[in-house]
Amino acid sequence: MYPEIKRKKKMGSTGLMHKFSATIALAALLCLFSCKNQENKPAAESNTKPATADSSKTDTSKKTILFFGNSLTAGYGIEPSQAFPALIQKKIDSMQLPYQVINGGVSGETSAGGNSRIDWILRQHIDVFVLELGGNDGLRGIPVDETKKNLQSIIDKVLAKNPSTKLVLAGMQIPPNMGQDYIGAFKNLFPELAKKNNMAFIPFLLEGVGGEPDLNQRDGIHPNEKGAEIVAGNVWKVLQPEL
Repeated sequence: MYPEIKRKKKMGSTGLMHKFSATIALAALLCLFSCKNQENKPAAESNTKPATADSSKTDTSKKTILFFGNSLTAGYGIEPSQAFPALIQKKIDSMQLPYQVINGGVSGETSAGGNSRIDWILRQHIDVFVLELGGNDGLRGIPVDETKKNLQSIIDKVLAKNPSTKLVLAGMQIPPNMGQDYIGAFKNLFPELAKKNNMAFIPFLLEGVGGEPDLNQRDGIHPNEKGAEIVAGNVWKVLQPEL
């Protein structure tokens, strides 16, 4: 879930850059274990609703936006009200738009895990589906074709349930230590999927946040409160025209 590291003049020598990249890689590995401990925990109460298959818990007078993702969507390490889906709900409410947001983020989720649980989620009606998965696949070095297959399966299931659902895909990048061939193939899978399925596309979810220490938590992976605000802005630019 991390970008190609931004190189700044003040960072100086090549040796320092190697040390920084190694630190990020270690943080990524630690993240996999810490995030996995949070897996399958329901989203906490906030301005957004937790993912649920019980339609009686949603406001039927409003259309539903589902954010389906991993720890970035769930708001790992920050308050649920600070996670970017909750910030999107605030923007929607301020504009008095008839939409309610459901946070379907699960920390540690992979594309395979998302493909396994999407059927249960789709027991409720979804009007706008925002797909944010694949980052954990990249950190684990899962073959790109496998990730692409899982994401396509999720998209197919959403459209099979409701062909009129509007689709949004969030692009992701991974650290440079994963190898240039893998990095390139991973980065390209997102625009390819978006084009194939005619999805609105967020080129890079963490644009302006990835690689910025002041905007991330101590793990160097997950946005802090300020970072989440920027992520919400990245999402809103693409999502707003779809509403």
